[in-house]
Amino acid sequence: MIQDLLKKYARLAIRTGINVQKGQVLLINVKAEHYEFARMLTEEAYEAGAKRVIVKFSDDIIGKYHYEYQSIETLTEVPQWLVDEYDSYMSEDFCRLSVYAPSPGLLSDVDGNKIAAQAKAQGEALKRLREFTMANRGQWSLVSLPTQEWAQVVFPELSPEEGVSKLLESILYTVRIDEDTDPVDLWNKHNATLAHQNKVLNDYNFKSLHFTNGLGTDIVVGLVKDHIWAGGQETSEKGYVFNPNMPTEESFTMPDRDRVDGRVYSTKPLNYNGKLIDAFWLEFKDGKVVDFDAKKEKETLEHLLNTDEGSRHLGEIALISHDSPISNLNILFYNTLFDENASCHMALGASYPMNVKNGTTMTRDQLNDAHANDSINHEDFMFGSEDMKIVGITYNDEEVLIFENGSFII
Repeated sequence: MIQDLLKKYARLAIRTGINVQKGQVLLINVKAEHYEFARMLTEEAYEAGAKRVIVKFSDDIIGKYHYEYQSIETLTEVPQWLVDEYDSYMSEDFCRLSVYAPSPGLLSDVDGNKIAAQAKAQGEALKRLREFTMANRGQWSLVSLPTQEWAQVVFPELSPEEGVSKLLESILYTVRIDEDTDPVDLWNKHNATLAHQNKVLNDYNFKSLHFTNGLGTDIVVGLVKDHIWAGGQETSEKGYVFNPNMPTEESFTMPDRDRVDGRVYSTKPLNYNGKLIDAFWLEFKDGKVVDFDAKKEKETLEHLLNTDEGSRHLGEIALISHDSPISNLNILFYNTLFDENASCHMALGASYPMNVKNGTTMTRDQLNDAHANDSINHEDFMFGSEDMKIVGITYNDEEVLIFENGSFII
């Protein structure tokens, strides 16, 4: 039964997630222990018409050894052949699928300066790949499968085998896979629901959003002129529809990088480069983080904020009802792909060009003029709560109640 469900999952990831087209090159990034799923994905991709499938395996334990034994100078050396490899992919009709499985807290005892330095070096070297992805020049998608390391953090009370089984069951539920239904059909209906939600928000054309809750969040987030709410299915530069995130429950858009004021409190931990930043707050003035604190991993949060100028500004604001499938599971996944879809969230760092009118055809200077944020980072953190209130302010200064008691009411 599990094999049958995984085959359904592979088909969903290829046909609806990445939506591989005939003649395309597909890159799959996957953990070593998921090699059987990688085989399913590869076969499904070729059956869909892929010209070539490249599979890259990784392992978090080996990655930890690199941090422990390599010098910071070696870690920050990005070979030109790696940059050339991705440039070569992007010169073709290219799409990218990642099977993500975090190991929360694995790097808690690793020198944070090493982690931050390598992340910055790779981010700068592979900037063209990030821009290719964020502008939807090709399809990209993110799905997940459990590992023992991840499952033990999510379900510490269970045995490793039981934890993996429970986590897989939860993941399949969030992506609408079961024995009796066609997940592709269910996702078509889900995408239609999200599209309607986006239309309602776009029709209001809000100037800003005011968020408040009992934790102390009181923040006004300005939105760029001609912003676009999106979520669910997207369209690549070549006109191919795809789902970037599976699961997804969000409607998201572009904040004005210079018009964010107030304080926001996190409601879930942020797993950043293998370290868990928890119970933190950020104070914004004129769009920039001017003060912050965290009960856990404050130094790691500081590394994130100091990566570059854009890391202290917002690139995304996303709305998700507290009363939603993932939230109702009441599971802390320690995985942004899932936790962000259980809660309203913001992202520190780069904006998605698709979230402003004609953004995907704009130059970097034009995006800057539109007040889009630029950074090598894009790190989502969760701040939604069951008592969240959101008021939208229109350009006529009309106030519209969007959220009450943590959920959409419009």
